[in-house]
Amino acid sequence: MSSAAHGPVNGGISFWFADDGLPAVREPLTGDASADVVIVGGGYTGLWTAYYLKKAAPFLRITVLEQRFCGYGASGRNGGWLYNGVAGRDRYARLHGHEAAVRLQRAMNDTVDEVIRAAAEEGVDAGVHRGGVLEVARTPAQLARLKAFHEHELSYGEKDRELYGARETAERVRVAGAVGATWTPHGARLHPGKLVKGLAAAVEALGVTLHESTPVTEIRPKHAVTPYGTVRAPYVLRCTEGFTASLKGQRRTWLPMNSSMIATEPLTDEQWAAVGWEGRETLGDMAHAYMYAQRTADGRIALGGRGVPYRFGSRTDHDGRTQEATVEALREILVGFFPALAGVRIEHAWSGVLGVPRDWCATVTLDRATGLGWAGGYVGSGVATANLAARTLRDLVQLDSGQSGPTELTGLPWVGHKVRKWEPEPLRWLGVRGMYATYRTADRRELLTHSARSSRLARLADRVAGRH
Repeated sequence: MSSAAHGPVNGGISFWFADDGLPAVREPLTGDASADVVIVGGGYTGLWTAYYLKKAAPFLRITVLEQRFCGYGASGRNGGWLYNGVAGRDRYARLHGHEAAVRLQRAMNDTVDEVIRAAAEEGVDAGVHRGGVLEVARTPAQLARLKAFHEHELSYGEKDRELYGARETAERVRVAGAVGATWTPHGARLHPGKLVKGLAAAVEALGVTLHESTPVTEIRPKHAVTPYGTVRAPYVLRCTEGFTASLKGQRRTWLPMNSSMIATEPLTDEQWAAVGWEGRETLGDMAHAYMYAQRTADGRIALGGRGVPYRFGSRTDHDGRTQEATVEALREILVGFFPALAGVRIEHAWSGVLGVPRDWCATVTLDRATGLGWAGGYVGSGVATANLAARTLRDLVQLDSGQSGPTELTGLPWVGHKVRKWEPEPLRWLGVRGMYATYRTADRRELLTHSARSSRLARLADRVAGRH
């Protein structure tokens, strides 16, 4: 049955909420209030920060302000990759030394375990399956990049990573044309909506105040300003990721990059037999405009990649609605990877924004002079990184307030990292659109030429983007 006969649900936040249901929206703020810590943003970063702070110091009065409902943004729309990638590691190695970056990587490896542990402790069934992360190469140039990537990861201490040839790759998952793969055990598949809903409930049960339908319009020292009142607190923590540009004075801080996804109908036993994928690894590739996918708990494939990468003026989408051309492009990737699924129906399509700093580095900061803190810029690796960032924010607040001393986390190289703002429009729009058009052209050239050398176009795009 083709997707043309029964078009997919488009938008509606994401498949994850369509699958598990939208949460009942909590009450908005009803006037001026005070707290010890106010957190702006009810996604993974904000909720984990509230969780760990309240666990460490139960006496703290913590308020979370969320503009729609907890998980409305990237936390409820992502690909469900809980893995050990962190944006900016190589730059931190150059700035602070290789060992500092190794410490950051080890902390990320441990974070995969911590999210699974904490979810289990709180009774949150997020459909976690720890199958690791498998990234495949389908062209000679991708294979060269994959081997270099594999060796690079080993240099950061990841000794349990494995490199596969074509036959070993096919034994895990039968991706058409795959010539090699690299696998790490530091990853798991999960259901993003179930995780964020369960985390919000756990935070509320601890005594944290959650106000939804409460957009914050401005953050300033000791104040979080909303249309319904102002919450005053010694610490104001910004955890808004791809929605940061909507705050006063933050338009050029982090760029809201779009990523889009599709979810198939549940596959039959025969279809799964053709695909393989019995280990349920999260699946990615080594293309410049890369894809990411998972085998869901209910037997679908959820697959994502870049559609329209950026909307002029740092605008965000309307409840995840996605252009038809993007849906078709993602379907083509799906069928290109798995030709046996040419007739599979696409049941849902959606988009979301992720936060991209100008130097592509995730950061955690607490300004001790003002009490303003923030974490984010995860560049699409936020499911696990948000947890590490939240525990780091907890330690920074406790250090500043005299509740504890320095910790291993407060000494990580991403703490206090400063980055310049993005260019004003229309340069921002032209640059990002041009960058991804170049990446796609580079992928097409590599596919046609079968050269083992990466396209010079991609290297040019990297330099323009500031990624290296």
